[in-house]
This record gives sequence, C-alpha cells and structure tokens, in this order.
Amino acid sequence: MIIQFICRAILLGVPLLYGSTGEIVTEKSGHLNLGIPGIMYVGAISGVVGSFLYENSCGNDIAAMNPFFAVFIPLLCAIVGSILMGLIYSFLTVTLHANQNVTGLALTTLGIGLGNFLGASLINITKSELPSIALTKTSSFFSAKLPFADDLGWFGELFFSHDFLTYLAIIIALIVSYVLNRTCVGLNLRSVGENPATADAAGINVTKYKYIATCIGSGIAGLGGLQYVMAYASGVWSNNAFGDRGWMAIALVIFALWKPSVAILGSFVFGALCNANNYIQGLGTETQELFKMLPYVVTIIVLIITSMRKKREHQPPAHLGLPYFREER
Repeated sequence: MIIQFICRAILLGVPLLYGSTGEIVTEKSGHLNLGIPGIMYVGAISGVVGSFLYENSCGNDIAAMNPFFAVFIPLLCAIVGSILMGLIYSFLTVTLHANQNVTGLALTTLGIGLGNFLGASLINITKSELPSIALTKTSSFFSAKLPFADDLGWFGELFFSHDFLTYLAIIIALIVSYVLNRTCVGLNLRSVGENPATADAAGINVTKYKYIATCIGSGIAGLGGLQYVMAYASGVWSNNAFGDRGWMAIALVIFALWKPSVAILGSFVFGALCNANNYIQGLGTETQELFKMLPYVVTIIVLIITSMRKKREHQPPAHLGLPYFREER
C-alpha cells in the first residue's frame, strides 16, 4: 500500500511539476503569469483535439495507429496551443505594458472557456451519452511503462512503472535548473528579472528574453495539462475536471523557492498531500476536505519562514510583476 501511495503521489504531482517549472522560467524574467491554470487547460484540450483527429483518421483502430504519431501529434498540439497563449500574454504585458495580474487572470478565464467550448464540441461530435470523451487508445501509448518494470518487484513499480511524461518532467526541471544557474543565458535571464534597466544597459535584449522565457514557460506548463489527461485521467476529457491544479502549480513555485530542482521534490510532496484524503475515509467528509487544503497551508508556512529569514536567494526576482519602460531607464 505504501508503494501504491507513493506512485499515486508521483502521478498527481507531475502536472504540478510541469506547471511550476514553466512558471519559474517565466518569473525569472520578471513576469508573474497567473494565466498558468488557463495555459495548462489549453495545453490539455489542444492535445485532446490532436489525438481525437488522429484516432478518427485511423478509423479508431489501435492496430492502424503509429505509436510515434499517436504520441507526437498530441504532444505538438499541446505545446503549440500553450505557446500561443504565452504569446498573447507576452504581447499584452511586455509590448503593451498591461497589468500582469489582470492579464494573467483574464488568460485563465479565456483558457478555461476555450477548453470547455472545444471539449463540448468534441462530445457533441461523438454523440457521447456521458459528458466526456474517451481517448483510451492514445492514452495507452502515453501510459506505457518500461517492459522490465514488472520483473523488478517493488523497486520496478516505484521507479520504472511511470509514463514517459513523468520522466520528461524531471529531465526538463533539471535542465532548466542547470540553464538558470550554470549558463550565460540563465544569468542574463535572471538579470532581466532582477534589474531590467541594468541588463538593458549591459546590452541584453530585455524584450526578447521576456518573450522567449514566457513562451517556453507556457509550453512546459501546457505539457502538464496533457499529462493529466493522458496519464492521470486515462485519456478521458471532462469539462471542468482539471480542478485547481494550475493554482497549485503557482503555489508550488513559492514552496520550491523559485528553484526547479526543489520543485521536483515539492511536486511529489504536494501529490502526497492531495492523495492523503483518499486514505482517511473513516474520518468523515469534513476531515477529507481539510486535507485538501494542506498544500496551500504548507505553502503559506514556507512563505512566512522564508520572509522572516530574509535571505535574498529565497526571494522572488526583484522586478517580478513590475512593467519595464525602456525610456525611463
């Protein structure tokens, strides 16, 4: 039961890891993107639309489906859809200097509305009796585990029985951590988030870094939505079933102290906290609901502790959420 609990926690935490890693990249450029929930939602529905079209082109015959295209098409659609959302946010906040908080919240509303519209359209096309659409054939390719996992007992179940998007999330987080801390590109990006005027004076193209960081961060976050549908939900899309995972991903950024490597462990902790309510069924519905609050409570505690310690490396970028006007430099 302990192994099952840990595996379930990892499965629940991976979408949060994608969302938090993408948001960290964006925030390192000085932009607070509260549109992450909507971007993850669009990434999910974009992947669903891509897989739906491919499954229908193959006549819903799994034998006729190419494993590469069955994975590549939804993956590409999810990335493109979420990057387009990132471009909208970048244009409004970087070029037009719109308020970042308002723009992010508007983007979340837009993303959820767009996702529900496309989801309802697909449900009507399939004439499903249930308010959902099942893409179990595509999901089987995403959920495939390593062939030798069953031969290794509990060790194989714990480390080698996950879908490939789980391993990809960890790899991306480690790469982002390396780029931010060990490369000139990462140094330039962090300088843009800390003091864009100084970075501009040093010859760094502030606008380019903000655009690229926001779009890359959005693309990473969109993969979290796709992983939720294809791995956690077994390919079943239902409108408004995504829950508050986008907001939890933003909370995880604070919990991880803006460090992608810490977000890996933090996402699994959040997943365990979210999964805990399923193991306390004998304590009543009220107690289960209280357990759902734990990720946010833990985030608030971490925020208070880091604020009291006042260590600069544990604080957000100094220019986070503030517009940059080059003419005022």
